[in-house]
Amino acid sequence: MKLRYLVLLLGLTIGTFTSCRKYLDIPPKNIIQDKDIFSGEKGMQLYLSLMYSKMPFEDFKYSPARGFFDDWLVTPGTNEGSSIGRDAGGAMTSEGWARNGPYWTMAFSLLRDANYLLKNLPKYKSNFTDAEFRDYIGEAYFARAMVFYALAKRYGGVPLVTNVLEYPKYPAAKLEVPRSSEEETWNQVLADFDSAIAYLPEVSPVRGYSNKYVALSFKSEAMLFAACVAKYNKITGLGQKTKVRVIGFNPNTAMAASKKYFEEAYKAARSVIKSGRYALYMKEWAPNDKEAQYKNMVDMFFDISSPENIYLKEYQYPYTAHGYDAYNIPRQLMGGNGYSAGNCPTLDFVELFDGIPKNPDGTIKVFDDRGKYLLFDHVTDIFANAEPRLRAYVIFPGDNFKGQVIEIRRGIYTGSVVNGIDPLRTVNGVTDYSISGPANYNQVDAYTGNGAFMGKKVLFLSQSGTQHETVTLADGTVMNAGGKSGPFTSDRTGAITGFTVRKFLDPNLPQSLVLEGHSTQPFPLMRYAEVLLNAAEAAAELILAGESTFEGDDLQAVANQAITDIRRRAGADPLTGLATLDTIRKERKKELAFENKILWDIRRWRTQHSDKLNGSTQQDGAYYRGLYPFYSTKANKYFFDAGIEESRKLFRFTEQDYYFLIPPGEVAKSPVIDQQPGR
Repeated sequence: MKLRYLVLLLGLTIGTFTSCRKYLDIPPKNIIQDKDIFSGEKGMQLYLSLMYSKMPFEDFKYSPARGFFDDWLVTPGTNEGSSIGRDAGGAMTSEGWARNGPYWTMAFSLLRDANYLLKNLPKYKSNFTDAEFRDYIGEAYFARAMVFYALAKRYGGVPLVTNVLEYPKYPAAKLEVPRSSEEETWNQVLADFDSAIAYLPEVSPVRGYSNKYVALSFKSEAMLFAACVAKYNKITGLGQKTKVRVIGFNPNTAMAASKKYFEEAYKAARSVIKSGRYALYMKEWAPNDKEAQYKNMVDMFFDISSPENIYLKEYQYPYTAHGYDAYNIPRQLMGGNGYSAGNCPTLDFVELFDGIPKNPDGTIKVFDDRGKYLLFDHVTDIFANAEPRLRAYVIFPGDNFKGQVIEIRRGIYTGSVVNGIDPLRTVNGVTDYSISGPANYNQVDAYTGNGAFMGKKVLFLSQSGTQHETVTLADGTVMNAGGKSGPFTSDRTGAITGFTVRKFLDPNLPQSLVLEGHSTQPFPLMRYAEVLLNAAEAAAELILAGESTFEGDDLQAVANQAITDIRRRAGADPLTGLATLDTIRKERKKELAFENKILWDIRRWRTQHSDKLNGSTQQDGAYYRGLYPFYSTKANKYFFDAGIEESRKLFRFTEQDYYFLIPPGEVAKSPVIDQQPGR
């Protein structure tokens, strides 16, 4: 890769070049030089601040659709199956289509900063204590590891630029660095994390800096990715220009590489666990107390002192604040920017959790044995026994938030209930809950009066947050058909799946401050629960590879304990049997939802394109489901309808899409940069 650097010389505007040429060897006074930056702690804080401002942290200012540092309609969880974003659309196959461009073009700036520090800081070692010097070198390796990790999981093999490319000092040919193989790239990620771990202190010297255990934690995550690609990836190919295997692993050595990486992931995670420095957040937890367990899981994301926090991204108003609350607040609490419910959890996600009535196939039970709707006295009753973790992550219809009952209601049914209520998704007498069925409830017989209703309209809906059909109840009360927070037929500012996100929403943010760029809650880039899950997954994979013990550990016991601890804290049902790989993957989907983790999990597992989703796969095009509450005036009860969500957002993702395209311009201008094979 050729890197070009432009030097702007300001202030040399008086006189001619001839009269000034004798002064050009004098360093400009307005340019900060190495001797200034590397003179001591203050200079290094500036340098590290610059590096950290470019770090590829996937936080509140990141989304798969818009890339890094965007902070516009950011809705973590969309595209991974946990939620549907009003604006995010289907699963993206690339990043940064809006403002910033793909990460490829952003990565090499930070890479140069890290390499420059590694090359030049040793010249000024005498300006620092040994501990300071080692920390700064460790930070450079950590930054480089994070860059190569971010690149590898998107592109496979990348140019391994591990020194400073100096222009015009180097000849043009030396500035062109071809893509290395994917295996070589993951080996570089491993080597840089190991170097960071060797240099970094156990405790961060400055709040927000990395440390040994931060690097170990991210190493465990990265090595799980590398191991899964080596084991599960089916696409491989050589670059046209270099004939290097830029995607995939050599089939003859892939399984050995996979096992090596799983071992590295396990060792790194276990080092963090054995350190005893971190623990699951249990400050407000109490056994057999669902309310305490719920509050514990809500508050842990706001407690800066939580022992679960391994690495937090913090924000400060007005300089680095974000807009998570403004984009994701329930509609009835909408702030002045006019956004709301940008992140609506799917029913498919909700069904992963314990404590809700389910059919034998694991789907939520909304019909009785006769095929009639189950009726509930209160809209919240269907979730009365749900595990507290789910309620901490998702706002249910009728739940309380910020002192208000969140009113999520799809419509009002005024028909007879003598023989029960038949399925609503019926058109001209034909019931169809597939994608071929009615896309909206304003098409069904109960609304149009067709079929068995013989011209009588018994279903009432709201078109938007301001356009309501109304029903007068027996006591004279006038009731809007739709809830204050939706969902609505045409207005996507409501709960389009019947749910809105709860996780990360600040319950104490005043309504007047629910605005873009006014939220300051921290984002957990790495927490102890993930490390436990990393250890459990690596252990399960090593068991499948034929191992029962590793470095003195009983692998099954480690996996069992990790899942047991996480489920106990969550208020979930106790683990029964062994913690299998499927058990662990399901637990990850629940625990780490909306943290920009699960999308990468389903990509490294290579399951995003192939997992069945309501009868289809994303390879063919698939849809998620919602759960819609209705109020029956005759029964004075609520019932729920489950089906493909009404906005009908198509999620499409093919196996080829696991590897993002290299920016075509980079490929076109370079004699050595290869595009992804077959693209």
